[in-house]
Amino acid sequence: MKNQVQTGDAIYVTDPSGGVVSGTAYQIGAALFGIAGASIAAGSTAVLWVVGVFTLPKSTGETWAVGDVIYWSPTNQYCTKTNSSTDLKIGVAVAAVGTATIATGTVRLTPG
Repeated sequence: MKNQVQTGDAIYVTDPSGGVVSGTAYQIGAALFGIAGASIAAGSTAVLWVVGVFTLPKSTGETWAVGDVIYWSPTNQYCTKTNSSTDLKIGVAVAAVGTATIATGTVRLTPG
């Protein structure tokens, strides 16, 4: 196919100010969310994985069930199942988190 630019599982973006750290979640603009594929210095092109299953930081005040809709809180820099007006829907929980004190959860990213 002549017009395909990328497969879309990972995309190339101009890095956010300050560069990116491998494995860290980033929201760019109002609707782009992904996980950095490598640590990159400021001024370089970064690879963000926008599809896949990742262990991400979560609100420690929540338990999750498989299938819960998950949002990214740009203010708190963690995932939550509680949607506020500033949160971005990023995917679904694919593993239950039965204890609210656990600080991470497993999320399947679903591009918006």
